[in-house]
Amino acid sequence: MQRNVYFVTLPGVMSLDLTGPAEALRIAGQFDLHYIGPLPEVTMSTGLTVSHLQPLPETLPEGSILIMPGVADSADNFATPAAQTACDWLRLQKSAIEQGRLTLVCICAGSLLAGEAGLLDGYQCTTHHDVIARLRQQVPAAQVKDNRIFVEDRFVLTSAGISAGIDLALHLIATHLGPQAALDVAREMVVYFRRGGDDPQLSPWLRYRNHLHPAVHRAQNLMAAEPESPWQVEDVAARSHISGRHLTRLFRQHLGISVRDYHEQLRIAVAQQRIQQGAGIEKAALAAGFSSGRQFRRAQERWR
Repeated sequence: MQRNVYFVTLPGVMSLDLTGPAEALRIAGQFDLHYIGPLPEVTMSTGLTVSHLQPLPETLPEGSILIMPGVADSADNFATPAAQTACDWLRLQKSAIEQGRLTLVCICAGSLLAGEAGLLDGYQCTTHHDVIARLRQQVPAAQVKDNRIFVEDRFVLTSAGISAGIDLALHLIATHLGPQAALDVAREMVVYFRRGGDDPQLSPWLRYRNHLHPAVHRAQNLMAAEPESPWQVEDVAARSHISGRHLTRLFRQHLGISVRDYHEQLRIAVAQQRIQQGAGIEKAALAAGFSSGRQFRRAQERWR
């Protein structure tokens, strides 16, 4: 049976918040997608225009999924008359959500408008890390979680920033159609590794990249390209065109961790990804460059 999905589409809607989950659900083939809003036409964050939007319906079919994407410049775009009309409409859906007749899904900053409508009171939730403090301030009754890709609490699901909406869509597909369907969609979209809700928003692939030192970036690129390789500090340094001692100092200065620790975190991420794909611990550990599943588990414990 096809399940109805309604995207609340507002001016300034983040393109990937909308199109990422929509494409994943479309590929799954078992969801009827609807685009609704207080205006018949809006401009997305990228400047593209979305037209022929359906009006906000008085009621939604039982079992529907209601998706609230984020918007660019949420402080301004969620203060527009159109956004306030949507907020008033969202309030009317509270009873259906609480009774499980409707599932609410918030992508990125969409949690802010849902929170303003009172839909997150008493729920665990998350949002993009740039606005998580605002969500806490605006919705003190919500249990806001840091550093999560997505959070599921009863019939309310919320995700972190932008691309996390795809992860949440894959989770919905797995829930309604089964894990194999989600894996098939992920492969079709070339999203090889699904992230779970408890995964941090900033993985080791991204967490230590907010610096400007070219040699450190070269070293990181080398290890990230082949995390399973037995990298030694001197090898990485030589290929980054600096000395091993200097590379060690630079990692401490710009990343706050050692070269070895950075490499180990990459390997842990690879092993976890393999496990999510269905590999056993031993096989996942070996694929990531660990000598055994035991060594992998010890590494995990060090970073908990």
